[in-house]
Amino acid sequence: MTSLPYTIMTVCTGNICRSPMAEIVLRKQFHDAGLDDEVFVDSTGVSDEEWSHPIDPRAKKVLRERGYEIPDHRARQISPGEAATVDLLLPMTADHKRELLWVVPDDRKDHVRLYRSFDPALPAQKNAYDTSLDLIDPWYGTPRDFIRTMDQIEHVAPYIVEWVKGQLNQR
Repeated sequence: MTSLPYTIMTVCTGNICRSPMAEIVLRKQFHDAGLDDEVFVDSTGVSDEEWSHPIDPRAKKVLRERGYEIPDHRARQISPGEAATVDLLLPMTADHKRELLWVVPDDRKDHVRLYRSFDPALPAQKNAYDTSLDLIDPWYGTPRDFIRTMDQIEHVAPYIVEWVKGQLNQR
């Protein structure tokens, strides 16, 4: 049995909306499951366009309204080194997944799974270009789009926690 924490990285475009929202929700879920010491959750983006920016204020608003604590966060781009060592990479969209698959070593490609792919009510992704499991991008939308994004994130989070518990039991 390993003593290293199981590492999860949520990944979106700029790391200021979806991926930090998912990071915060998953951290809370793992905390509530008593797995703080066994699981480490972080977030990044595939782009450096928002480098060092904080979480989008609209995302913060929705997180606060749902009772989440907002950590100090600065957007950053995932490095090839990180991508090669994280236990579970959770891209928010098919585009993000394809970006990650370019930098992840061949023997670790199965460590990249779309965030919403854990929802048992949704069909499996048909191919690398199938966007049916994409998490809503609220950036250009309305406050309602941030709420819808949060709804999707919160809905899937318990399924991810349960799946990771199974992975931890196999270590």
